[in-house]
Amino acid sequence: MVEGLVIALVAVLCAGALYVASAARVIRQYERGVVLRLGRLRENVRLPGFTMVVPGIDRLRKVNMQIVTMPVPAQDGITRDNVTVRVDAVIYFKVVDPTNAVIAVEDYRFAVSQMAQTSLRSIIGKSDLDDLLSNREKLNQGLEVMIDSPAVSWGVQIDRVEIKDVSLPETMKRSMARQAEADRERRARVINADAELQASKKLAEAAGEMSAQPAALQLRLLQTVVAVAAEKNSTLVLPFPVELLRFLERAQQQPAVEEAGTGRTGLPSSVNGPTAQPPSSAGDGATAQPPSSARNGSPLPEAEMPLPETRTPEEPAVPQTATPPAASSSVERPFAHH
Repeated sequence: MVEGLVIALVAVLCAGALYVASAARVIRQYERGVVLRLGRLRENVRLPGFTMVVPGIDRLRKVNMQIVTMPVPAQDGITRDNVTVRVDAVIYFKVVDPTNAVIAVEDYRFAVSQMAQTSLRSIIGKSDLDDLLSNREKLNQGLEVMIDSPAVSWGVQIDRVEIKDVSLPETMKRSMARQAEADRERRARVINADAELQASKKLAEAAGEMSAQPAALQLRLLQTVVAVAAEKNSTLVLPFPVELLRFLERAQQQPAVEEAGTGRTGLPSSVNGPTAQPPSSAGDGATAQPPSSARNGSPLPEAEMPLPETRTPEEPAVPQTATPPAASSSVERPFAHH
């Protein structure tokens, strides 16, 4: 009799242990438990800690309340300015209502992932390439609103969405590189031109100051020579003074002005006027008389003798005779042979 009671007690204890083992559940701090009893939702959500369910009758679903980081697969799309791009993103979300996350949607993770992909494609089609590259914060906000609208009814809250990378075709990358290079070259030229303008103004002021004191230019020349000679080189460059060049230019122009003023051209001043008579070939000692400037209006002064006759070595010697006086003023007088 006693043995039967002991055996029965042991059996009850074993059955109780098995029941407790099968009914006991532990919910972690970052989880919440949703209980379905015979397919019906229990209103109370199980909090973290130890809890019991009816084995075979209750079914416990644990929902993670942590923030989930989900990468969005790269999506190929065409922007509004007809550029093919490949964009990937990352989404951060968490469950705020475990009951709706279990009842309202079959798999909230998969639903959020698909919604993120479709929203990303839509954002790509509505945006320009410049917006994708430079104005990402605005696109992130728009993408977050598009995903968060249907996710609210699933008990999911979207914290933020970030566009990770925008992949461009190689041809577009080369075009953008050429554009950036041209823009930098343009800015470099503008800066260089501005520097030249400022330098020219300062040099003009310096030239004005040096023109008042000629010795300042000589001192500046000596400073330049010292600066060049300070380097370890075998060549010394000495600048040529500009004043010497101007002096030589004035000295070269002065004889030309004097010759133009005296009229020494080697030709008679008038066709019908008298010409200088060459010396006679017979050697009678007669010399050509210079015409009077008062009589024929020649520009030569009376005290100046005409240019002597010249003969090139190639020309044959032709005897010259004195030209007889003209019978009348209407007969043309021949030119003197030069």
